[in-house]
Amino acid sequence: MYQRDHTNLAALRGMDVGVCVTGGIAAYKMCSVVSTLAQAGAIVHVAMTSEATKFVSPLTFEALAGRPVHLSPWEGQERGEVQHIRLARGIRVLLVAPCSMDMLARLATGRADEVVSLLVGSTSRDTVPVLLAPSMNETMWNQPATQRNLAQLTADGFSILTPPAGWQACRTIGEGRLPEPDDLVDAIVEALRG
Repeated sequence: MYQRDHTNLAALRGMDVGVCVTGGIAAYKMCSVVSTLAQAGAIVHVAMTSEATKFVSPLTFEALAGRPVHLSPWEGQERGEVQHIRLARGIRVLLVAPCSMDMLARLATGRADEVVSLLVGSTSRDTVPVLLAPSMNETMWNQPATQRNLAQLTADGFSILTPPAGWQACRTIGEGRLPEPDDLVDAIVEALRG
C-alpha cells in the first residue's frame, strides 16, 4: 500500500505523466490521483473520453492538474504535430483508469477513434509503461470477452493492475473495483522506477 512516502513522491517531480479517464463511477477516484501527482511536482496530462465527462467535469481535472484537459483528437492541434502524437512522445508513463470494459475491448482490437485510445495507441510500450486499471461490475469483469481482452492486452505489453474485490456501485460485493488512489500513484512510481 502506498504511504505517500516523500522519497517516492520526489521521483515524480518534473515527470510528464499521462492520465486517461474513461466512463465509470470510479472516475471520481482519479481526482485524488491527479491531485497527488500534481502536488508531487509531476506534469500531469489528463485525457478523457466523452463518457468520463458524465461522471467528473473536465474543469475539475483542469483545476487539479493546472493544465487543459484533452477531450477530442481535433483540438489543440499545433503546426505540423498532432496533439496525441505530441503527448505520447512527451510522457514517461501512462495510466488508463478507470479502464472500462469498452476501453479494454477498444485497445485489445486496435481501435483508436477517440482521444484516449488514440493516445494509448500512439504511445510506444517499448519505452513508456502503459498501465491499465480496469474497473467494472463483477459480472462484466468475469465475461469471457473481458478475460480474452485482458489476455490479449497482457500479451501486447500492457501492465494490468488487477482490480480488488469490494463494494461496488451496483450494491454488491465482488471483483472489479478500481484500486484506491494511493495504490494507483504507487503503480505509477513503480513504473517510472522500473
